[in-house]
Amino acid sequence: KCNCGTKKAIAIAALSSKNPGVITIANAVFASKPSIKDDIIAKAFQVDKKIVDHIQAQF
Repeated sequence: KCNCGTKKAIAIAALSSKNPGVITIANAVFASKPSIKDDIIAKAFQVDKKIVDHIQAQF
């Protein structure tokens, strides 16, 4: 959005990690120990099991 007023705009950003550029959810889901069953992940993300297998192979 644009700052269409006459006053200065203020933005506030909050980061919840010491490494904000690192996304750890993929490791938590696709490389967890013990592993989450492929069919459960496929259903949760509404994708084919082959896609889940392909992603898990990357880890």
